[in-house]
Amino acid sequence: MPRSQRSPLLLAGLLVTAGVAHFANPRQFDALVPSALPGKPRTWTYASGAVELALAAGVALPRTRRTAALATAAFFVGVFPANVKMAVDWRDRPAPQKAAALGRLPLQLPLVLWARNVANNGKGRA
Repeated sequence: MPRSQRSPLLLAGLLVTAGVAHFANPRQFDALVPSALPGKPRTWTYASGAVELALAAGVALPRTRRTAALATAAFFVGVFPANVKMAVDWRDRPAPQKAAALGRLPLQLPLVLWARNVANNGKGRA
């Protein structure tokens, strides 16, 4: 299978994994929800997990791939504040955890670019 065909499926797999994790272990995600958001953190955790699963389905299907991949890029930008909150909250944790939290920040850019690339490779497909 060519890379251009694998890439959307790998992105969908990443989204499914993250989405399922939000439901399987919501407590860890609750802690990342910025306090400025209204409502309970668990609601946001479940909502973001559901969005990730929906985006995964959209990216996996050629017919909806372009739109879903663009929405995925926007989603990755939208969850960046949670990664910032994690980096701030974990600044006093042991070095490996602090490094993981800080490492998530620059990781968002390649994720956004990956989703955008999947969208651009899906141009013209029905």
